[in-house]
Amino acid sequence: MNADSTGRAATTVQSVQVRAVCLPLANPHRTAGGVVSESPLVLIDLRTRDGVVGRSLIFTYTRAALASTAELVRNLAHLVEGEALAPVALHHSLARRFRLLGTQGLVGMALAGLDMALWDALARRQGGSLVEALGGVAKPVPVYGAVGYDGVQGSARVAEHWANRGFTGVKAKIGYPSVKEDLAVIRAMREAVGDGVAIMVDYNQSLSPTEAIERLRLLEHEGLVWVEEPTLAHDYAGHARISRAVQVPIQTGENWWGIQDMHHALMAGASSYVMPDAMKIGGVTGWLGAAALAQSQAMPMSSHLYSELSAQLLCVTPTAHWLEHVDWWDPLLAAPLQVEDGHTRLDGVVGSGLEWNEAVVAEYSV
Repeated sequence: MNADSTGRAATTVQSVQVRAVCLPLANPHRTAGGVVSESPLVLIDLRTRDGVVGRSLIFTYTRAALASTAELVRNLAHLVEGEALAPVALHHSLARRFRLLGTQGLVGMALAGLDMALWDALARRQGGSLVEALGGVAKPVPVYGAVGYDGVQGSARVAEHWANRGFTGVKAKIGYPSVKEDLAVIRAMREAVGDGVAIMVDYNQSLSPTEAIERLRLLEHEGLVWVEEPTLAHDYAGHARISRAVQVPIQTGENWWGIQDMHHALMAGASSYVMPDAMKIGGVTGWLGAAALAQSQAMPMSSHLYSELSAQLLCVTPTAHWLEHVDWWDPLLAAPLQVEDGHTRLDGVVGSGLEWNEAVVAEYSV
């Protein structure tokens, strides 16, 4: 029997357990496009033949997609059961199987969930963290806190909360009816956090390219680190047009489905920075491809959601920039991500760091 990198006999995937959970948010997160009031999550527990369990979760954004995504993962489970615990090989094998249907949308989410669970199992089987399994070394990564579409006073209050916790960056949702309101929010946050804290803003795709250029020209002197997704996520030409017309850096990436989307965006010159979502980009294996693309363009790369997993992935990303921190799923986790002095801490983390609080899982199981 073949052996893995630790000299242990190789193993296979025995079973995949799938559960759906809908976790209410203590503080609903508002954006220009709507309100996130709950986290619909698909939990995956992948067990190997020798008893190691790898875990991952899928955020479906809306409860309407929760049951169908969970069922899709269950339907795909037989494609990995009985196969060797080899995440990269399985990633490419599954991509070939779904070439005609495509690997975006719910299919992409399900495949990424399996990929993330496979990598977690591999790292746990080796007795270390995901960073170590990927050949890297754990290191602190700067973290920014999320601020919702909370108006002038609310945005300032939340930004100050993050700054008081030692965070050196905050990102607010904007896209108010007028640019005057956008400016008021930015300036109130600056007054609340001082000059030593980085401020980013996110329009959540709410403007046309022309509107974006008009607004962003008025934001150029506010000291913003970046403006995120001012126009539709897959309008690469529109983002490139905005990038050429304004001085403030543009950030995109959270809505790319796989590294082909990222490649097209980079070739179009759509942004100054990139921030893939670990699930949408294709799990751990997809992220590694994205990191290589970013390195080839010397493009600073941040993360979107998935704080626990992304904290480790950024450790093996040559152009690592910022980690986005949201605490929406913390009640579900036995050990949420540690942040100290505005940076990630990975002391003692095994695998990807996901361990379920089973009491909370049971309470909010769908």
